[in-house]
Amino acid sequence: MAWQLHYTSARRGPTGRAGFQFVAETPGLPDGVRAGVTPYLSYRPPPDAPLSPDDAELAGFPVSLLYDRVDGRPLLLRCRYLGRDYSGRYGNFFAHAVVAEPDELEGLRPAELWHAPHWTPDPAAEAVLDPLDELTPGTALDPDTLAAWLPESGPADPYALLGHLVDAVADVLRRGHGRVVLVADDVDLIARWIAIVSYSLPVGAAARLSFVTYTGDPEGAAQRLVGTTPAIWAAERHHASHARAFDLRGGHLDGEASRFARTVAGCWRDGDFGGLDALGELAPLDDPGQEGAAALLALCRGDVTVTPDEEAAAAELLTRRGSDIPEWVWRDLVPGVPSMGLGLALAVHERARAAGADEVARQCSIRVTDRVVDAMAEAPGLVAVAAAAGVADRAGAPPGPEQVAESAARCARRGAADLREALSDCPVALRDALLDGVLTGLTEAADRERAAALTPADCDLLYEHGDRLRAKPTVASAVLASIGRRTPGRRIAITGELLRLDGADLDSALREVWATPPSAAECAELLDEHGPAMTDHPALAGLPSRTFTRLAFPGGERLAEPATLRLAERVRDLMPDGPSGRDAAVVLAYGTAITAGPPRAARALEEIAPADDATTQLAGEAFVGAARQLSERPPAFRAELLAGLSEAARARLGARWTADLPARARAGRVPLRGADLGRRNDLVEVVLRLKARGAAEPALEAWARAAAGRWLAARQLDARLSRSPRLRAALRDLLAADESAGGT
Repeated sequence: MAWQLHYTSARRGPTGRAGFQFVAETPGLPDGVRAGVTPYLSYRPPPDAPLSPDDAELAGFPVSLLYDRVDGRPLLLRCRYLGRDYSGRYGNFFAHAVVAEPDELEGLRPAELWHAPHWTPDPAAEAVLDPLDELTPGTALDPDTLAAWLPESGPADPYALLGHLVDAVADVLRRGHGRVVLVADDVDLIARWIAIVSYSLPVGAAARLSFVTYTGDPEGAAQRLVGTTPAIWAAERHHASHARAFDLRGGHLDGEASRFARTVAGCWRDGDFGGLDALGELAPLDDPGQEGAAALLALCRGDVTVTPDEEAAAAELLTRRGSDIPEWVWRDLVPGVPSMGLGLALAVHERARAAGADEVARQCSIRVTDRVVDAMAEAPGLVAVAAAAGVADRAGAPPGPEQVAESAARCARRGAADLREALSDCPVALRDALLDGVLTGLTEAADRERAAALTPADCDLLYEHGDRLRAKPTVASAVLASIGRRTPGRRIAITGELLRLDGADLDSALREVWATPPSAAECAELLDEHGPAMTDHPALAGLPSRTFTRLAFPGGERLAEPATLRLAERVRDLMPDGPSGRDAAVVLAYGTAITAGPPRAARALEEIAPADDATTQLAGEAFVGAARQLSERPPAFRAELLAGLSEAARARLGARWTADLPARARAGRVPLRGADLGRRNDLVEVVLRLKARGAAEPALEAWARAAAGRWLAARQLDARLSRSPRLRAALRDLLAADESAGGT
């Protein structure tokens, strides 16, 4: 049942007052309905309409049919302009409202009621209106009539207009806000287009499409589909921020409509109302899958123009709706399977098998197998290979291990990475094949591509598959080198694994692992673990020398540490003949030079002195460090040490000691105080004691003569040596030699 209400301006209504009011209604109106209808009761004439129309002109004013909902009930409201009211003033209109229970419109599009027989042109004379037992649509807007009219409706391409209009309406229904505006002088034209759009939607969606055939305020209208005149829209379109307008007289349309909208337009062109019903069945009320529904219908009809994106939408619709897909789809899809892409064929296979549609499932399985072969041959990377294998596996037609391995090898040869993700996505039964293919491809790859593919993450993953990895020594050496370089604490163990590989270029890998020289303790541990093999590999044989050289800077101080000396002893025992063995001898000599008595220290310094068979950097820093350490010894020790050296070593050590003096002491300047004075005097005493031993170092003597030749320096040294007549005499001889040479 439906209730009726009449509203207009009257001299005296049911309540006895004058003005706009409800003048008639069906008894038993539910609570709140009258108040819910009231906001919709308005009519604004078009601005270009006559201000004082006569009866003939009144017939040209647009009729407004509004459809919306009030408290969940359908509201249908027809407004007609009447001109003058009881007092003779213009602006009066008559509104005829029908409020129905929700099931009264079941299977009916509200737009069909445009010329329904229950509408009355004028208010009833009596205040009581009969209920409407049935809402009977008019005959002017049935689908066949509209389909015949559409080609002559006015626009140059009415089907293109329809497609864009359907897209716009579907968009506002999806978003739940906004409006679409239809612009035309003829309200009957607007009503026809509203009816066409309503028939184009599923019944449930059409029930949600509120509309009004005419309004003088399109910006303020609450409906989703709004009709208005060109004059009104020209005044308001710049303020309508949430509306998209369509001029029903024709006009330019940008872009292409969606597959769904084009399908709808095609159904109207062909009079294919079964196609519209099929679309509604595939994408019912509140379903966002209209695009997938159109693609699915196209495939059912053998259309090979469906794009990959449209196929993806169809696959999503199938996956989401599952058993709700109508049975006819599985029957009609069989011819379309050969043109399907991989993802859609898989989705159809899974859902058809669940629905018991054996033939389409079988055809999809064949299609998936064919597409997997193509996909693997074209896969840009390992993840794509694994994805294709997974698709085929889910379709019950997994590829052979050889096929997976071949595709993986091809990708690996090109430098493809992401092995962990690929293995994770790959079916369990095919993971070994994928891994074997990757290792084969990396073995065959050029160095640049192999390096690009062996990311740290992939190296760590491959290391977990030791047996397979060792069978490919070229790849294994690169993987082990990466791990050793990044995890210094594992370098010794990784070195052992590298040494056990056959047929690989180990030196480059070992150099990468040991790019940073080891500490003394680590190098000693390496010798303990792999000493005999180290001499066979230059990258390892040179490690002790690199360690010693690193420890020698600056000034050789760390060469005397216990760990360094222990390493030198181990190197001397295990590698006595190579450069590392000779450098170990230098380190041991350094330790002796700074700890032994003068004779042994002298012999050790002779070993440290640079020679052709020693590392110049190491020996140089060791000599500098030893000289600095020995300069702290008493003058008597130092003189005996110098006396025991060869002339060349003596000259070098003397030059080192003078170079280490403070600048003023080194230049022989006075006065000096504190430690500087003591260091000068100690070195002068060393010269005097050396001279007393019958030995000499000319450059050192020349410095001493210059440093002691000044009056104040001579007085200071004479006082220092007052208890040693022999050294005082040596000082006088030193200075006398200076005077005899013309010194002052």
